Amino acid sequence: MKIRFTIILLSLSFLMLAQPAEHKMTAVQYIEKFKDDAIKEMLAHGVPASITLSQGMLESGNGNSDLAVYANNHFGIKCHKGWEGPSYIKDDDAKDECFRKYPSVLESYADHSQFLRSRSRYAFLFELKRTDYKGWAKGLKEAGYATDPRYTERLLEIIETHQLYKYDEVEGMPTINVLTETKKHPETIEAREILRFRMIKYIIVKPGDTFYKIAKDTDKDLWQLYKYNDLEDNDKLIAGQKLYLQPKRNKAKEPFHTVKKGETMKSISQLHGIKLKKLYKKNNMTPGQEPKPGDKLYLRKNKPTE
Repeated sequence: MKIRFTIILLSLSFLMLAQPAEHKMTAVQYIEKFKDDAIKEMLAHGVPASITLSQGMLESGNGNSDLAVYANNHFGIKCHKGWEGPSYIKDDDAKDECFRKYPSVLESYADHSQFLRSRSRYAFLFELKRTDYKGWAKGLKEAGYATDPRYTERLLEIIETHQLYKYDEVEGMPTINVLTETKKHPETIEAREILRFRMIKYIIVKPGDTFYKIAKDTDKDLWQLYKYNDLEDNDKLIAGQKLYLQPKRNKAKEPFHTVKKGETMKSISQLHGIKLKKLYKKNNMTPGQEPKPGDKLYLRKNKPTE
C-alpha cells in the first residue's frame, strides 16, 4: 500500500513538472492582437492608436495583468459612481476595490476614450494633431493621468521601440473578416464587424459607404439608420463615424460632458450613446441650440434650473 501511494505521489509530481509554464503575452503579440481595435477607437473617438496601445501595454503588463485577463480591463479603470456594468473585485490601494469589467478589450478601449473625453482636464489633448503622439504623452502626464514621474518617457519608449506611431496615420478601417450578425450568406453581404457600446450595436463607417449600402449590409431599413442616429436624409457619412444600429439610451453612462471646440449636440449625443432630444431636455436647451466650448452638459440627471 505504501509503495502504491509513493508511486501515485511521484506520478503527480511528474505531471506537475510536465505542465507547460503559463503563457505570457509579449509586447509584439499584444500589438498584433489589439492594433485594429486601437485604430477603430482612434477613428471613432480621436485618441491616437499609439497612445491607446502604449497605455494599455504599460498598465496591463502587455495584457497579462489579472484585470486584463479576467476583466478585459487594460487601464485599471475603477467602477466610480454611476457605473452600472459588471465589476471585478481585487485589492489595490485598499482591500476589495471595484474595477470595471468589460465583455471585450475593444470596450475597454472605448471606455478609456470616454474617460478622457468626458473630463475637462484632458480637453486640450483633443485639439492636438492625431499624429502628435509626443504631445499626447506629455499632456497626459501634465493633466495628472499618472503619478509616475517617468510616465511620459515610458510611453514614448514603448511607442518608438515598436513604431506604434505608424498606426496613427491610418485613414481607413482595418480589414475586417467578421460577418455581420444577420447571418446572411457571405456572397450576398459585405463583411462588417458589429460592435457594441453600452450594449447598443453600432458599426464604424468605412470609406465609400452610403446609407443604402450600410442598410443592405446590416439588414436595416433606411429610416432606422436615420432615426437611431438623429440624422436627416441630406446628412453625409464620414469615414470613421460611429453609426448606431439600435436606439440610443435616455441617459449616458458618464454624469457630465465638458464641451470641446468643434463639438455639437449631435456629436456629443453620438459619443455618449444618448438620444439627442433627451440631451437637449436634460440641459434645458431648445432643439437646434448649440453649446459653447467649456460648457458643462448634463448626461444623466436634468440640469438644475437657474
